Amino acid sequence: MTELDEQREVYRTLDLALRIGEVLLSSGAGTADATATILGVTAAGNLRGCEVDITFTSIAISYQASPDTAPETHMRVVRYRSQDFSRLTEVDRLVRRYSRAEVTRDEASRELARLTSVGPPYPRWTAVVAWGVMAGGATLLLGGGWLITLVAVVTAIVIDLSNRWFNRQRLPAFYQQVAGAFVAMAVALVLYAVHAPVDPSLVVAAGIIMLLAGIALTGAVQDAITGYYVTAAARSLEAMLLTGGIIAGVSLGLAIGIKLGFHIGIEAQTIQLSNLPIMVGAGALMAVAFAYASYAPLRALLPVAVIGGAGSLVFTLMTRADFGSAWSTAAAAFTVGFGSYSLGRRSGVPPLVVVVSGTVPLLPGLTIYKGLYELTGLGNLIGIVSLATAVAISIAIASGVILGEYVAQPIRREARRLEDRLAGPRLIGPRRPIRRKTTRGRRGWSKTP
Repeated sequence: MTELDEQREVYRTLDLALRIGEVLLSSGAGTADATATILGVTAAGNLRGCEVDITFTSIAISYQASPDTAPETHMRVVRYRSQDFSRLTEVDRLVRRYSRAEVTRDEASRELARLTSVGPPYPRWTAVVAWGVMAGGATLLLGGGWLITLVAVVTAIVIDLSNRWFNRQRLPAFYQQVAGAFVAMAVALVLYAVHAPVDPSLVVAAGIIMLLAGIALTGAVQDAITGYYVTAAARSLEAMLLTGGIIAGVSLGLAIGIKLGFHIGIEAQTIQLSNLPIMVGAGALMAVAFAYASYAPLRALLPVAVIGGAGSLVFTLMTRADFGSAWSTAAAAFTVGFGSYSLGRRSGVPPLVVVVSGTVPLLPGLTIYKGLYELTGLGNLIGIVSLATAVAISIAIASGVILGEYVAQPIRREARRLEDRLAGPRLIGPRRPIRRKTTRGRRGWSKTP
């Protein structure tokens, strides 16, 4: 085989690895997981010693065939972000099949092109309804009745439809967050104005949770813990910007309400053990609805429901025992992370799908609104403490999940070579280093594509 043919084979393998990494990174996977998976793909193609560099918006791979030859470096830009768990699951399955030599490189490349070009597996209107169901579950979790739950469902559907329209108009995500939060606040103001027999603040809290659900804070903390500080900083800044949009939208609605003489306070919420079944069921409903809205495979919904319900159960019991919001959330997140690995793998989906969905009931929607109301509505600086509590809860969710994954899947000695680059638990991709037995050519690549 000529030198040119060898270069083409190397390029095709690197191109496959880059495109797989792009899908993982755009779907919210941590940088460590994306890096390890890319290295696994190149190893399966018998390209040893590759170096991968990820900067959140781009992926670069460098390969040097031998010490006396110049390295080849290829780069791919990540141009989009999406929450498509079905695509993420199928790509993860494709990587495993390729690593086991069940498909050739060219077959894997064609399958990847098909996966990235097809539409969502479910009708879009069902995903819109699922967002409404998730918001309704949030109001139930916070102690709301059937009327406020129905209002929250309709409000969430309106927010999702408006954000989809804004997205088609190429409006940046920050302004979409502002618009969505303002819609929730406007509905609450209308409920207050007509003296509806409900707690309007629950609609705002449900809307905040809905908008927070798409922010990949877990990936930011995972990157920081595993040593990828550049991408951790970029993800954190993105999370802060999107959360800032929510705060801006709610603050604008509160300011308008104060001008009109509307003070939408928060009714005292007490956790009763008699309501435990409702809260556990609401947590499971929220997790399932979010997973479906993110196009997770149907086989993932049962483990997601179990994990979502378990997290809500632990949070409720810990809060009832006066452990505080942050520690109660951390314990619940640990439960989610610990159980997601085994349940996710057994159901044939990446643990990341179960983890992200299972943490949705723990998001601090009501705490954020409480802090903003205390600052804007009451002019009380104690609101800063409430907002700081919301930040602590968010960090507790991410760090608790990662710790649970550490305990659930300890690093094994036989996997040290790959795991040294990972330095953490795997939420997607094969855990063990790939050693594919194929015929090796002069430059170290497989003769059989």
